Amino acid sequence: MRAATNEGLVALDPSGQVVPAIAERWIVTDDGRSYIFRLRDANWPDGEELTAEDVRTALRERIAQLEGTSLGLDLAKVTEIRAMTGRVVELRLSGPMPEFLRLLAQPELGLTKRGSGVGPMVMSRDEDSSLARLSVLPPEARGLPAREDWEDLSRGLTIRAISGQAAVDAFTSGEVDLLLNGTIATFPLAQLGPLSRGTVQVDPALGLFGLIFRSDAGLLSDPDRREALSMAIDRAALIQPFGLGGWRASTWIVPSDLFSPQRYPASRWDDLTFEQRQATARARIAAWEAETGEEASVTVGMPAGPGSELLFRQIATAWQSIGVSATRVGMGEGGDLELRDRLARYSSPRWFLNQLNCTIELGLCSPTADELVRDSLELRDPAAKQALLAEAHAELVAAEVFIPFGVPVRWSLVRGAVSGYQANPWGLHPLFPLSEPTT
Repeated sequence: MRAATNEGLVALDPSGQVVPAIAERWIVTDDGRSYIFRLRDANWPDGEELTAEDVRTALRERIAQLEGTSLGLDLAKVTEIRAMTGRVVELRLSGPMPEFLRLLAQPELGLTKRGSGVGPMVMSRDEDSSLARLSVLPPEARGLPAREDWEDLSRGLTIRAISGQAAVDAFTSGEVDLLLNGTIATFPLAQLGPLSRGTVQVDPALGLFGLIFRSDAGLLSDPDRREALSMAIDRAALIQPFGLGGWRASTWIVPSDLFSPQRYPASRWDDLTFEQRQATARARIAAWEAETGEEASVTVGMPAGPGSELLFRQIATAWQSIGVSATRVGMGEGGDLELRDRLARYSSPRWFLNQLNCTIELGLCSPTADELVRDSLELRDPAAKQALLAEAHAELVAAEVFIPFGVPVRWSLVRGAVSGYQANPWGLHPLFPLSEPTT
C-alpha cells in the first residue's frame, strides 16, 4: 500500500523489473557511482509543485529514519544527494552498485512531504473499519496527459489484513479475488479447500530462510556444537512434507552462485555423506553431555501457523537423531534460536551479510564480518569487492550464527479474473497494476 500511495524515484512492475515512478528517466555515469534522475511534472496532494529540493529532503529523511535497520545498511553506499536543478536530482555512491535502482524501488523509499506522498492511488478508510480502499488518481494528477475515459480504464481496490485461515476461507468463498504474502507458516492452508488448478502461485523467491542463534550459553557456547545442529538437518527432507516443487535448499548463508567466479561448492559438507554428518554431530553433542552431565536441549522461536508446526516437527526429529531435544516457543519469547524468513531486496552477497549485522541486534553475529562488509563499500574493482565479501561470508559461517535452510517460501492465491499479478523473485506485488480491468 505504501508503494501505491507514496512512490519513490523508481518502482517495480508486476514482474519485479524497475520502472519509472517519480523519476521519468535517469542516467548512470560510466564509473557507476552517480545516478542522475529527471523528475516528472508532478504535484504534492496539496497542489504544491514537486521539486528536486523536495526529493533531496525526503530521501535524506528516509535514509536517516532507516538507520539501525538492514535496509539502512543496504543504503550505506549513498554518500551524497544533490538537487541539481528544479527537476534533476543526483545520488552519489561510494562505489558502483549494479542493483542500486532495485534498492531505490523498495516501498520504504517512497517519498513524503508533511506526511503526504505522491502515488498513482489514494487511500481512504472508514473509522473502526479493517478495510482500506485504494482509488486511482486521474492521469493529470499523475503527471500524465488528461483523458476523458480514464475512469473506464481503472478500478478501485479494497484491501484488508487478516489471518491466514480467514484469508483462505474468504478466497474459497469468493469473497476476495487475491491473497498475497503467504509464508511457510501458512502454506498448508493453501493446499486445503476446493481450489482450482493454477490458483496457488509460488514466487521463485530469493532471500534468507533459516534459524538465527540468539543464545551462546551452555550447549550453544561453542561454534562446533552450533554447527552440529546445522549438520543434522537434511534440507530436502525438511521441506518434503510441504510438497513444494522447485524449492531450493542451501547450506550456506550466501548462495554460492551469487559469487562470480564461484568461491565455494554448492553444498557446505560435500565431502561427507548425510550419515557421516549425523555421526559427527552426535559425537559433539555426546561429548558435551559427558563433560557437563547435562542433557542437550534447545528452545526454538517460530511464528504461529500449521506450516510452522510442520517445520518444527521436522527440525525436532532431525535434532533428536543426534541427541538434542527441542521445544517450540513463540517469536520474541526468548528462544535459543528463532526463525528468520526474509525476502532479498537485491541479488548481492552484501544483502545476505547485512541481515546478520551486529548493529541490528537479532542474535549472534561477527564483528569481523561486519568490518569486511564496511570495507567493501569503498572498493571500485568488482573482483576485489567480491573477494572481500567472500571473506566476510567465510567469517560469518565460521562463527556459526545462522542455520540456513534454503530460499524463503512466498505464495499467493489468485483468481483467474485478476490481471496485473505475476510471480517474481522479489515477492513484491504492486497494487496499482491490479487496478487495470480485465476487459
